[in-house]
Amino acid sequence: MAEQPAYPVGLRLAGRRVVVLGGGQVAQRRLPALIAAGADIRLVSPEATPSVEAMADAGEITWERRPYAEGDLTDAWYALIATSDADANTRASAEGERGRVWCVRSDDAEAATAWTPATGHSEGVTVAVLTASLRDRDPRHTAAIRDAVVEGLRDGTLVAPHHRRRGGHVALVGGGPGDPDLITVRGRRLLAEADVVIADRLGPRDLLAELPPHVEVIDAAKIPYGRFMAQEAINAALVEHARRGRAVVRLKGGDPFVFGRGMEEAQALAEAGVPCTVVPGISSSISVPGAAGIPVTHRGVAHEFTVVSGHVAPDDPRSLVDWPALARLTGTLVILMGVDKIGRIAEALVAHGKSPDTPVALVQEGTTASQRRVDATLATVAGAVVAREVRPPAVIVIGPVVDVGPGETAERPGEGA
Repeated sequence: MAEQPAYPVGLRLAGRRVVVLGGGQVAQRRLPALIAAGADIRLVSPEATPSVEAMADAGEITWERRPYAEGDLTDAWYALIATSDADANTRASAEGERGRVWCVRSDDAEAATAWTPATGHSEGVTVAVLTASLRDRDPRHTAAIRDAVVEGLRDGTLVAPHHRRRGGHVALVGGGPGDPDLITVRGRRLLAEADVVIADRLGPRDLLAELPPHVEVIDAAKIPYGRFMAQEAINAALVEHARRGRAVVRLKGGDPFVFGRGMEEAQALAEAGVPCTVVPGISSSISVPGAAGIPVTHRGVAHEFTVVSGHVAPDDPRSLVDWPALARLTGTLVILMGVDKIGRIAEALVAHGKSPDTPVALVQEGTTASQRRVDATLATVAGAVVAREVRPPAVIVIGPVVDVGPGETAERPGEGA
């Protein structure tokens, strides 16, 4: 029987009894999917891993702390047999055969009546891969096939036609800090499905080159009507293309809602009645320091970090930042869009009590091939920016965490810089 091909099927286990024998690593890997399927799970095992025990404590499974006993598979629809006792596994498997319960055996695939496929998920689709027979069974091979198919569906390299929702829609996609590999898989998939992409200057530009020729790419920085009308023009362009029935991606750097005006665009789309999906992105406020070897928090050094916009100077009446309060904090301060204002920011922090010797790091073009790090202090940072010709985009990190990492690649100007 084992040489015959396995018959693939999807089990609908919601509310149905599933018995799991053994609380070790196999159960730990398989239980989450069974829980997600809504199964009524009964675990029989004298012991369990901490993760499995946590599932029992949370009420996701019922745990009977004892070895397997005859009759445990009564009323079960499906069973996972994964104890360390070979004799118990054999007896449980025999019980399943008599009771016509499909049983997976972690220790003996040939004796099992069911195999667990290598599974993955992508936007409402489950991919399950099984070998044709026991002779061809290779878990690593099936897992590799599963991974390749799921990754292709996620990043758009495997094109699977699907029903397009009626009417246009917009996805506000956070593209991450710059490295094209750091966009989320959902963001990459939506890019592959787009008809129109309206891109920011700070978005992952390399991804645009991968788009099919029919996709219209619009540079948000070049949308007309003047500098102060740019956001209104972007909002209008999003609404216009969506109303034409197109799938529109608004590709933004970092995260759409971290100094990205994403909510302004979402509000404009809501007012126009255009469906909108928000895809969060990796914020440069934490990813760029990390790429430069700087942890924004570190045990015994910083218990908090604060992210602020530096596009408005501390002495500007439009500023909404409480700089005196920030100067009193002992944690990490991360400043975005503040390269040209860092001298005045440093002065304000020192004036309100921050030590002039507080370490500062400027990470320019973070996560890209052009990344570089310049270290200074609050007393020297203004001169360092000029001497080292630091240009936007750059993330500024202020605090003792700057000196935690090795920092071998940092450019360190002298005190007179």
